[in-house]
Amino acid sequence: MNKTYLKLSLDLDFVLIAITAATKDYVLCHKINKMLQFDFEKIGDHEVFFNIDESPLSFSKFYYFVEQGEVEYYFVNNRNPEGFLIPEMNKVDFFIIIHQYIDKDDLDFILTGLNKLPDIQVAAQINPQKLKSKENLVM
Repeated sequence: MNKTYLKLSLDLDFVLIAITAATKDYVLCHKINKMLQFDFEKIGDHEVFFNIDESPLSFSKFYYFVEQGEVEYYFVNNRNPEGFLIPEMNKVDFFIIIHQYIDKDDLDFILTGLNKLPDIQVAAQINPQKLKSKENLVM
């Protein structure tokens, strides 16, 4: 009998920024919008199933779309009263996920702007390939 194997691969073609900030998500989004002239808006929560037998955990999610270049930005909370979106990054409060191409100068501008905000302790680019729970970041 022949066996067929199905190999699945995740689309992890995005830029990931980890943010540590002790503030509410909507407050930080407002400050990011003002600092970087973004337009994050609250959308439906990002839901992740950790166990099949249990209901999913919900993490607040904000969205911003730039028509020029068709770049999508997601601002996602890493914390939930019941757990973390990315458990191995339990010191991180939020993630910004950037889909589509963004050049190094634009990324540096975003990181510099984020790190200038007094509410943010640190904002740094993370390689999503190195995370154990990377599948939780697929939007």
